[in-house]
Amino acid sequence: MATNDRHAELVDKLTEGIADLTSSDRWRHYLDFQARFRRYSAGNVLLILAQRPDATRVAGFSTWRAHDRAVRKGERAIWILAPMVRAATGDDAETAPRVRGFKWVPVFDVAQTDGAELPSVCRPLSGDDGCADFERLVEVARLIGFQVEDHRFEGPTNGDCCHRWRRIRVEATRSPSQRLKTLAHELAHAVLHESVDDLSVAELEAESTAYVVCAQLGLDTAGYSFGYVATWAGGGGAAIAAIKASCDRIQRAADLIVGSLVSDPA
Repeated sequence: MATNDRHAELVDKLTEGIADLTSSDRWRHYLDFQARFRRYSAGNVLLILAQRPDATRVAGFSTWRAHDRAVRKGERAIWILAPMVRAATGDDAETAPRVRGFKWVPVFDVAQTDGAELPSVCRPLSGDDGCADFERLVEVARLIGFQVEDHRFEGPTNGDCCHRWRRIRVEATRSPSQRLKTLAHELAHAVLHESVDDLSVAELEAESTAYVVCAQLGLDTAGYSFGYVATWAGGGGAAIAAIKASCDRIQRAADLIVGSLVSDPA
């Protein structure tokens, strides 16, 4: 089977896997959990990222306690603005509550807490598969002008890609299989996303490409990739529609990466 036909087949397999995942009890449990966290305004998102650029899941003391997690002693708070609402009373009883101002409140990222494991639809990859293929992908990165570095991130970040510095970083402490998948994901960003209009689409495309590339290398990343794509794309029909809309870009990126592989990077 030609490589491009194989990649099209793998994209179809990805959509089927996401459809199965997002009709499962596990997915519904994950959505129930997500619904307990507030959605922050655009202004508060900017405040969060300015104070902690690697933040992923932010909440206050009481919310973390409700999820059996505690903020570690000495952690520095992220400060955001919360509305102060005046309840309707007396003659105003039939009118909606009004915002009478804002106050600063502290919140903390999940990486600043300890406790019970949070629900997730992404299963970290384990095992030693991928060491040799990781070096092959490092060589692909070099061929397209990117340097790959090991790095220790705070929190759950697995990797990142910077076009300005032509650099890809991969978390040094992850398993070889996870590191291979992460490098394939960041390579897809390097190929596809020098500029990004929609982060959710960019993440969907990068993880879908990683799934296809890793499958070609003999590594099944379904346990991680299906949940990751569904999380960013909204799950179910929305995810499948988004994958189909990006199908050509996913296949082209996978073709470029796989086509650039060399048998011996040394």
